[in-house]
Amino acid sequence: MPRDKKYTVEVRLWIQESEGPFLGIGKIWLLENIKRTGSITNAAKEMKMAYRQAWQLVEEMNQRAESPLVEKLLGGKGGGGAKLTPAGERAVEVFYEVEKKIKDFALKETQNLKF
Repeated sequence: MPRDKKYTVEVRLWIQESEGPFLGIGKIWLLENIKRTGSITNAAKEMKMAYRQAWQLVEEMNQRAESPLVEKLLGGKGGGGAKLTPAGERAVEVFYEVEKKIKDFALKETQNLKF
């Protein structure tokens, strides 16, 4: 007796570049946290990530992107910080736009999956 099964297709997106994986959801979350908190230190803390690792990820993204995604702000009266550049803002937007298109396609493809 056939049972009605429901199947789904799950997708995980990352953007490759000549040196390998460039931008995935983890780095996108880091960028979003930097935007929200105004600092790499606080973004790292929120993600339970070592500051050094977050800083290295930012440096790597900045070097591998066509233009830097994060701008470090020099210390002053209120201390230093960091903010997304227009390229960083765009990277987050584009990542989610592409991810949505892919997930919408996957959802459409799963409607009639039968095995």
